[in-house]
Amino acid sequence: MRSIKKILYWLEDRTGLGETVMRLARHPVPPGSKWAYVFGSATLFCLALQIITGVALAMMYQPSSSDAYQSLQFITEQAKFGRVLRGIHYFGASGMIVLIGIHMIRVYITAAYKYPREVTWISGVFLFFLTVAMGFTGQLLRWDSNGVWSSVVAAEQLGRMPLIGKPAARLLLGGDTIGGHSLSRFFSYHVFIVPAFIFLFVGLHVYLVLRHGISEPPKAGRPVVPKDYRKWYKDMLEKKGVPFWPYAAWRDLLFGALTISVILLLAAVIGPPMLTQPPDPSMVHTAPKPDWYMLAIFALFALMPPRIESYMIVAGPVITVMLLLCVPFLSNKGERSPIRRPWAVFGTICVTVFVFGLFLTGMRSPWSPSFKTRALPASIIRSNDSLVIKGAALFYKKACLYCHRVEGYGGQTGPDLSAVGRRLTAEELNLRIVNGGRNMPAFGGLMNKEELGAIVAFLVTRK
Repeated sequence: MRSIKKILYWLEDRTGLGETVMRLARHPVPPGSKWAYVFGSATLFCLALQIITGVALAMMYQPSSSDAYQSLQFITEQAKFGRVLRGIHYFGASGMIVLIGIHMIRVYITAAYKYPREVTWISGVFLFFLTVAMGFTGQLLRWDSNGVWSSVVAAEQLGRMPLIGKPAARLLLGGDTIGGHSLSRFFSYHVFIVPAFIFLFVGLHVYLVLRHGISEPPKAGRPVVPKDYRKWYKDMLEKKGVPFWPYAAWRDLLFGALTISVILLLAAVIGPPMLTQPPDPSMVHTAPKPDWYMLAIFALFALMPPRIESYMIVAGPVITVMLLLCVPFLSNKGERSPIRRPWAVFGTICVTVFVFGLFLTGMRSPWSPSFKTRALPASIIRSNDSLVIKGAALFYKKACLYCHRVEGYGGQTGPDLSAVGRRLTAEELNLRIVNGGRNMPAFGGLMNKEELGAIVAFLVTRK
């Protein structure tokens, strides 16, 4: 014990780390800095968890197109605690995105971005988009059909931007098409490039929080006046401030521990996202869907009219980023209390409901074929006619049921055919199927006369 004390004393004498850490830990914070302030530190807890689990996964993962899928299968199914490790990394990423989003909403509603914390907000905006970028680049590393094709779709959308679209798509994929080079490129993004920027901005963000102090809880009738705010804040801390440790830090530690516990529980009970089949360029029956944090954007671009899509791909992200970065410059003084800023609260609620609505729509994805649908049961066919029964079976085998719904079965891409027999005659159905229509391929060369007759016989009974 005496030897350990000597070593610790020597380290402290030479480095001064203990004194520096304690001085930072005891810096004064405004009174009333309670549970609403815990989300930023909880995001840091998740980041630390991501670093630990990411390093562990990287020691087993093989970033090559021939081995990546098999290495993830090995991690998930054979490596000890591999399934839980992947689950922790997945839910840790989700936790980071949720917490940083809540943290930004809290900062915006309480106007904590106002003088002198404008750059603190800007660094937080960059951290938010970098966190989303980490999730996006990590999805392709699964190297399954869903992850690969989702990245291809993103690259195609990026390539539609004027002037810089094609070079940007090439930079993203590492070439004109996706392949082994794309996996190496995304691995570099996910493990080296994006984390380097995250560490840089986290350091800047924490430094600015220490430099300017934690924003005091807002109070109606106490506006921010830049010319005398610093003096007021300093006097307030001297009179009423409390040390961060332990008076405020215990909430951060407790909430951080609770967050980590929830992530561990979800990883153990639910586990990581299942791997789909390995990527196959010849597999046309696929409906790639991004992870949940990209579903709102996925739904937005799927629902908007095609004629404006190319413009919105460029203008949408640019306007969003510029608005977020300009927030502290549009209003860096005045009232901070949500009571005195009803439009800010109303706007936040509207944006939250809009994004959540898009998320729910993206979960359903009614514009995508449903490849997991099952054949129609006898209770839906309701006929003893052999031709109708054969037509119902062909309606499934020929993939018609992937896009069309019949009494609750099938996809939603095409019109609901539950009562198509009331709207169209047999002759009209023949023409539609043979010639195709809007967003529907022509099936004239894909089925013979007997198959066509059987399907029409089945559809005519749908009344």
